[in-house]
Amino acid sequence: MSGALTAPVRPVPDASLRPPPWRRMAWVTWRQHRFAMAGVALFLGGLTVWLWIVGLQLHHAYVAATACHPTGSLACRSLIDRFNGMDKALRDGYLLQGVPVLIGAFVGAPVLARELETGTFRYAWTQGFGRWRWTLAKLVPLAVVVAAAAGAISVLFSWYYRPYLAAGNQTRSLVEISPFAWGLFDLRGVAFAAWTLVAFAIAGLAGLLIRRVVPAIVATLAVYIGLALAVGLYLRQHYLTALVTSKLSLPTSAWITSTWGTKGGAVAFTGRAPANLLIRVCPPSAIGSGKPSSGALGACLNRHGYTLWTSYQPASRFWTFQWIEGGWLLALSAMLIAATVWLVRRRAT
Repeated sequence: MSGALTAPVRPVPDASLRPPPWRRMAWVTWRQHRFAMAGVALFLGGLTVWLWIVGLQLHHAYVAATACHPTGSLACRSLIDRFNGMDKALRDGYLLQGVPVLIGAFVGAPVLARELETGTFRYAWTQGFGRWRWTLAKLVPLAVVVAAAAGAISVLFSWYYRPYLAAGNQTRSLVEISPFAWGLFDLRGVAFAAWTLVAFAIAGLAGLLIRRVVPAIVATLAVYIGLALAVGLYLRQHYLTALVTSKLSLPTSAWITSTWGTKGGAVAFTGRAPANLLIRVCPPSAIGSGKPSSGALGACLNRHGYTLWTSYQPASRFWTFQWIEGGWLLALSAMLIAATVWLVRRRAT
């Protein structure tokens, strides 16, 4: 009919243009990186079994040494020496320092670098999901899994080192380590997961910038080592203002950050007392034969008008330091991941 009314037809949105749901991208991320995650699981599983076996031996030796009485007997001395001589390779923690960066680098570097190196990113970016969503969906789930795995293994590390951190070891002549020890602090608590996470974030950004997997891994190792050295040697001791004391003896668990000596209100020396001063005012005849203890040297210097000062961090601040370090490392990881996403959005296809 010529008089029929017509109405404009609204276009029906094409469902195919909608970006795929996040769960599908999570599945794609799992499919792409399942072998890397299986490798991490295998590595951490082997490390867990090894530490559990040697840790049981260490704990049994510790229980035997502490339960033995009298402590000065020959049998007790033998048990103490056995504990003190065990697992020297693991005692300072340096052997395990490479675990966070190895996990982070070998999982994080290929996330973007492999796609960029092979050119498959051109296909991935045209699938309707969006390049920034694609980057976020690949980085965030893997970061969560890596941090969770590191947090789980750090519980085992804390259990392993418990005998070395027990109070009163010094009085029983057992090896005692400060919880702030440079190679040990970041293996326990939240710091280990945070360091693993920041290694992953560094690797992801390096993979985007370098666009090749192996060079990105090498760059991650270099940056991570530099950051770890800077934190351990310079930054960590300044998280909280150190305490200052003139006591001649401090608990072994305390972290001594600096020492100096004064005389008449003026600084006489920094660090240890110089050898020429000790020879002049504290010769062996004044403090006895053999190697003198630090307490004996300090008492001798006090008698000659010198005061020894020590700045230190008490062991009671361990968890405060852990949360401070874990917090800023988490913030750094978030900024690195955000920078990676931002750069992906800006780069040309």
